[in-house]
Amino acid sequence: MAQQGLENLDEVVEIISRRVTERLMQKGLLTEKIQNLPGDVPCEECSGCGHCVTRKPEAVKNIIQSGAERISSKSGILGVTIDAKMAAMIDHTLLKPDATREQLMKICEEAKQYSFATVCVNSANIPLVARQLLGSAVKPIAVVGFPLGAATSQAKAFEAREAIHAGAEEIDMVINIGALKSKDYRTVFEDIKTVVEASKPHKVKVILETAQLNDEEKVISCALAKTAGAAFVKTSTGFGGGGATVEDIVLMRRIVGSDMEVKASGGIRTREDAQKMIQAGADRIGASASVAIVTGQDAKKGTY
Repeated sequence: MAQQGLENLDEVVEIISRRVTERLMQKGLLTEKIQNLPGDVPCEECSGCGHCVTRKPEAVKNIIQSGAERISSKSGILGVTIDAKMAAMIDHTLLKPDATREQLMKICEEAKQYSFATVCVNSANIPLVARQLLGSAVKPIAVVGFPLGAATSQAKAFEAREAIHAGAEEIDMVINIGALKSKDYRTVFEDIKTVVEASKPHKVKVILETAQLNDEEKVISCALAKTAGAAFVKTSTGFGGGGATVEDIVLMRRIVGSDMEVKASGGIRTREDAQKMIQAGADRIGASASVAIVTGQDAKKGTY
């Protein structure tokens, strides 16, 4: 008898779940049928509500990792085709100094909903973001020495360690632009190296602020970042008077080769913008208009 009960367990669970749902609906405690029961057991009829992407973010992430490039969502809250491959390359970013708790929580939910690679915030906001992303595949990352890059190397290293202790899994540091322009390459190298060492084993991206550099300075800064052991070179902070350009991505990729990754950030607001950067050689996209990028919708103009 016990064995027969075990064999019919799945059926019993389904019956009980259906009856509980119906009882709750009768009492007005539930206004719609539960579309996905625990254990990914579907209801008898799918209503096509379009919420699968938001209710099953981990399943979406698994689909992307298995090789899917697009995910379609009917009606519901999305009603659009998501560029899943592109979403997995995006650092969803909120670096404005007046970012509120509610805004930070919102971008974390968006990152989980659309399966972005990371959420990129100022280091002071990492504790909140790390808690919100806990249990998801989305990484919290912090900017260091942001946005000027003019802090001491020791201060940048301390900020990196503090951010990692709070939950950051990648560090985006701003290069010492003044030292670079003064041709004080030892200082630039040691600055990057100090943060790389402080951040191990986590990846460090070096923000060059390309809009403020000439081509020679871009080449030298890429070479210094590579020699210092950084994992990425990154175009811009989004606060330095210019953003990523296709020409800069091509140049940066040419200098670092296949040994490093390249991140395009600053002024990327549409799917077309992101596609151009990826085609030019970018491995990662930093953007605040991430949702608009992966859905193909228009984004409001603005900076990070």
